[in-house]
Amino acid sequence: MQLEFLGTGAGSPSKQRNVTSVALRLLEERNAIWLFDVGEATQHQILYTTIRPRKIEKIFITHLHGDHIFGLPGLLSSRSFQGGNEPLTIYGPVGIKRFVQTALQVSESRLSYPLHFVEIDHEGEIFRDQGFTVYAKKLDHKITCYGYRIVEHDHPGELQVDKLRAMNVPSGPVYGQLKAGKTVKLADGRALNGQDFIGPSQPGRIVAILGDTRQTKNAVWLARDANVLVHESTFGKDEAKLAHNYYHSTSKQAAEVAKKAGAKRLFLTHISARYAGKAAYQLAYQVRNYFPATRVVNDLDVFDIPFNKQGERNGE
Repeated sequence: MQLEFLGTGAGSPSKQRNVTSVALRLLEERNAIWLFDVGEATQHQILYTTIRPRKIEKIFITHLHGDHIFGLPGLLSSRSFQGGNEPLTIYGPVGIKRFVQTALQVSESRLSYPLHFVEIDHEGEIFRDQGFTVYAKKLDHKITCYGYRIVEHDHPGELQVDKLRAMNVPSGPVYGQLKAGKTVKLADGRALNGQDFIGPSQPGRIVAILGDTRQTKNAVWLARDANVLVHESTFGKDEAKLAHNYYHSTSKQAAEVAKKAGAKRLFLTHISARYAGKAAYQLAYQVRNYFPATRVVNDLDVFDIPFNKQGERNGE
């Protein structure tokens, strides 16, 4: 599991930063990519990565401001030209379906794959399968805006093969039965319970990706015990009044959310063009006394999201 930042700027693109888009790379987990927001020129940013548009399985839109959605029509069309034929689902506030369908209809674009929409009209669980659950909560922005909490389910424990070999248990189909937790009777009469030979489960990882927002308790809920919190930082530490007036957050407010939630790492994004070069990094430096594991991200940064250490669960 990795996070790759395709755009980290706020409002409009600059020479240093494109507008918002984040890729959650789940290539090992499900051979797929999930995108969160698709600002203008996201498909251009993808050209500088190893991401293949046909691998994009889901797109989650936080809100309908242009710097978060204007890249959608072009990306969806290009996915057809680049061999995409698997279904793609777009999640987002009510209105995202009309925006995309209107753009495709007016431009007479034809997609080579089924396109599905899930317009969010409630808070809570919006997706679940055997590997992941995704939750959405409303944030506090000028228009309807959501944050997303992606929860990877726990991985089953590994079969303790060394323990079986030490007991002279022959390899073969019996190992598969024990791995499934079944009780197996061996040829020599011994009965083995598979549960006795399975190691502890590996806790899944949690990623919280927030849209534009003022301070809100829902941000803390979304980030609770997260391995990574991606939070906007449109304004600096001492600009709380400006942030409130424009429905955004300061770097300090983002750090406070991470601390209250017990998150492990905080990535600051949605950086205003006013903060160029070294000034952008100051957004992180000025709040590390509140939350040390804070980093300002740049376009095309890639970060691994490791599993918790053995025996460590989220929240510990």
